[in-house]
Amino acid sequence: MKLGILASHTGTNFQAILDACQSGLLQSQLAVVISNNSKSPALQRARSAQLPTHHLSSVTHPDPADLDRAMVSTLQEYHVGLVVMAGYMKRLGPEMLSYYAGRIINIHPALLPKFGGKGMYGSRVHEAVMKSGDRETGVTIHLVDSNYDTGPIIAQTRVQVLANDSAESLAARVLKREHNFYVETLTKIVSGEISLTNCKVAE
Repeated sequence: MKLGILASHTGTNFQAILDACQSGLLQSQLAVVISNNSKSPALQRARSAQLPTHHLSSVTHPDPADLDRAMVSTLQEYHVGLVVMAGYMKRLGPEMLSYYAGRIINIHPALLPKFGGKGMYGSRVHEAVMKSGDRETGVTIHLVDSNYDTGPIIAQTRVQVLANDSAESLAARVLKREHNFYVETLTKIVSGEISLTNCKVAE
C-alpha cells in the first residue's frame, strides 16, 4: 500500500511512520509528502529521506478549487492508496474527500467525540482535558469527512491523566503514545486486520 502524507508542521508522527517503514515494521511505501507550509520540518524530514515532496497551499494555488484538484492529482501521480494526515492543519476540499472517500485518516490527541471540533488542536486539546477534570484522555485515529473530527473512528487508545499533570506534561505523554499508536494502527490496516469500511461514527 502506498501512503501519501499530509503534514503542516514538525512532522513527528510522520517521522514515526517513516522509521517504521524503513525498519520493515510497517509494510508500506511512503510515496509522497505534501505540506501547506513550505518551511515545515516535515518537508525537511522527507527530503532528508529522499522522498518526493510538494508544497501545495493558497500560495501556490490561490483558488481553493485549484488547490483541491492539485492535491488530488499529485496523490494520483504517486499512486497513493491511503492518505495519512500527520498534523495537517487545513480542511480538505470536496474533490479530495470524494476521490479518497474512506481512504483518508487522521490522528487526534483525545478520545473523540470529546475535545474535538473546529479549533481543537495542539495545546488547546490538552488544556481542555485538564480543565474538564477527566482522569483519562487518549488518542483517536479516524476517517476524515467534511467536518472537523467527526469521521468514523478506526481505533482509540487511552492515556491516564496524572494528579500532577500540566497541559504540557500531558501533551508530551500523549504525543509519545501517538507515535506508536499510529504505526500500530497503520500496520493493522495494511495487513487487513482493520477494515476501513467497518468503522463507526463516535456517539
